[in-house]
Amino acid sequence: MCGIIGFAGREQAAPILLDGLARMEYRGYDSAGIAVRSEAKGLQVKKAKGRLQVLSDLTHGGADLEGTLGIGHTRWATHGEPNDINAHPHVSENGRIALVHNGIIENYLEIKEQLQRHGVKFTSDTDSEVVAQLLEFHYNECHNMLEAVGRVLRRIQGSYAFGIICSDYPNALIAARKDSPLILGYGENGNYIASDVTAIIKHTRDVVYMEDGEIAVVTAENIDVFDSEMNPLEKKHSQVDWDVSAAEKGGYAHFMFKEIMEQPEAVRKTLSPRVRDGRVVLDDVKLTAEYVKNISRIFIIACGSSYHVGMVSKYSWERLLRRPVQVDLASEFRYSDPLVDENTLVIVISQSGETLDTMAAMREAKSRGARTLAVVNVVGSSIAREADDVLYTWAGPEIAVATTKAYTTQLVLMDLIGLYLADLLGTVEKSEYDAILAEMQVLPEKMRRLLEHFEDVQYFASRYFNHNSIFFIGRNLDYAMGLEGSLKLKEISYIHSEAYASGELKHGTISLIEPGTLVVALGTYAALFDKAMSNVVEVKARGAEVLAVTTETFKEKMEKTADSTIVVPDTHPILQPSLGVVPLQLFAYYVALQRGCDIDKPRNLAKSVTVE
Repeated sequence: MCGIIGFAGREQAAPILLDGLARMEYRGYDSAGIAVRSEAKGLQVKKAKGRLQVLSDLTHGGADLEGTLGIGHTRWATHGEPNDINAHPHVSENGRIALVHNGIIENYLEIKEQLQRHGVKFTSDTDSEVVAQLLEFHYNECHNMLEAVGRVLRRIQGSYAFGIICSDYPNALIAARKDSPLILGYGENGNYIASDVTAIIKHTRDVVYMEDGEIAVVTAENIDVFDSEMNPLEKKHSQVDWDVSAAEKGGYAHFMFKEIMEQPEAVRKTLSPRVRDGRVVLDDVKLTAEYVKNISRIFIIACGSSYHVGMVSKYSWERLLRRPVQVDLASEFRYSDPLVDENTLVIVISQSGETLDTMAAMREAKSRGARTLAVVNVVGSSIAREADDVLYTWAGPEIAVATTKAYTTQLVLMDLIGLYLADLLGTVEKSEYDAILAEMQVLPEKMRRLLEHFEDVQYFASRYFNHNSIFFIGRNLDYAMGLEGSLKLKEISYIHSEAYASGELKHGTISLIEPGTLVVALGTYAALFDKAMSNVVEVKARGAEVLAVTTETFKEKMEKTADSTIVVPDTHPILQPSLGVVPLQLFAYYVALQRGCDIDKPRNLAKSVTVE
């Protein structure tokens, strides 16, 4: 996701904008820019391809741009290649209006052609410049910036978060959003807009979350919010409850490693408020026993790592609930004419709560009568606000693009929900319920002990980092866990990596195994350990080198066959993926470190995907 920040206040804007953009660097970008308006110099725009440091050097840390009103942006290329011209902010032809934009304008070509017929000249390849030029076109007609913005929003189709300044309005910036996150920040020395709270947490904790269709006028003294009909709104304020230090490295070399090490505490925070007197208590969920008993089908909808959480949950939920559970990629669900009705429970999982294809899939499910339950990390996010029920993971801010603690907290929260639903249905024996719950409560401590031996994984990474193709194999829960291990590795090390259900090896995949191929064999699922071992023997016979992950119970058996073995603590089988994934995260991290990769900001990836 691209980053937006805007400031209207009583201090120089440019340094604040650059600092805010730096705090959003982790989301990924390929160019950056700022626009500042001053009484003496009018509208000043500076932008540059590459890292933010290029822009900072170009403006001497912002000192070259005078003015207390401004907007800034970091861009991931969608329309047009990464270069200075396609970078934001985009400026209208007469130089009076500057705009930053997150999202996609779907009908931009139609509008562009219309404007070109009126003689408008374009300089970039972007859909965003079309909006800047359309703003100027309507502003020239009505001579009122707020009215011009309203006309533009009624004309465009797609998703957007806008920050807009105009040289004719020296004290105000305008913000608008639809399907792309934007927040308003209330500070002592001015007010802010941002696409991510991390951009402004240094200056304020007092924020308002904009809804779709809303427009805000931000000045140093005030923020006025309007609906799509320009009716004034009273907005609920929220207080950000984490400290700025949570979004800083705290002595760690990378955010990813810090967040891996934070997992025991994040899991504890997710679990502890929801386990009381030996029961799972989900106070925020309004699912009655009568409704749950009438559920005919459960969908889990997500993308990326969250989808892998869903894959793990499918195995464990079907075992616990004795109900069919289907896991769908959000980007596929919406367009598949899904079989959803009022007896369908749809679980949507998203770390940011702003994932656009997940949001669209949730809306599709709701339109067909399904009840929706969201599992998200960000309070007040769009998915959290629109779902029928929401449960937060309480992982705290996650800065690295490759998720770690958000994944594990989603996993344990889904285990909690599964146990809660099974209890309502009466499909879980009390002895198993108690055993799972008891193991849940010691999960953070087992995870902490596992992380104390991170050097073991570091050693294996130093042995295997030079492989260019790696296969993860496993069965049942191990297969689902392998999907995430493979994704982590390819995300940050750029090694070709694939995860396969072990039983599929003989149906074609084994033809890719040749002498020296690295296979990461997962053998933590006790019920199928012997079959997992037979697959290890199978790939070894074809010359593969095997790095295995297994439990303390099966350590000796695995070590007799595998070349290298990572051991994780035993726990209840349903919870085993929460421990097993940790060394896979560490392995990906240390392999990427050995290969000299930019671990926190892998190429071509963004933290939150807000375009389809």
